[in-house]
Amino acid sequence: MKLAISKEWCAQKAEAEAGVEIGAGLLGVDPLLPSAGGRVASIDDARIVFGRFVHLNRRKLKLSYEALADQADVEIAELMNIEHDASYEPEPRTIYQLAGAFGVDQRKLMELSGLSKPKNGGYIEDAVRYAARSESLEDLNEEELAALEALVSVLSKKKA
Repeated sequence: MKLAISKEWCAQKAEAEAGVEIGAGLLGVDPLLPSAGGRVASIDDARIVFGRFVHLNRRKLKLSYEALADQADVEIAELMNIEHDASYEPEPRTIYQLAGAFGVDQRKLMELSGLSKPKNGGYIEDAVRYAARSESLEDLNEEELAALEALVSVLSKKKA
């Protein structure tokens, strides 16, 4: 069987998809992560939170990009991409290394990064609220520190 696809048909289909993100794999199958209360948090939201989490933990530990990269054995460029680019997809190895450096559960950090689908993702919505409350200052203020420590305690809990 031979299909006849005209230029007009292709142009119509392309126009219908204008402004829409097209994806395959995780993005193509399920572009949204489930969260508590029937609401959803997008992968980009999770990655924004993940970037803020890495950024604030690095600041809390008073580490430069270079120092954290050395401590976690990851690339400096990848750390910078994680902190500043919500569309950046980190490598699973990087997530594992950062989890060790920050002392948090690797599976939950993998979920927070958007690389795996959470079984119980209610904490991601809380993490989005945490990221919204934190601002970029030289030192962490008390509210940022409290929010970060609350998120670290959730990410540090191992499954029983």
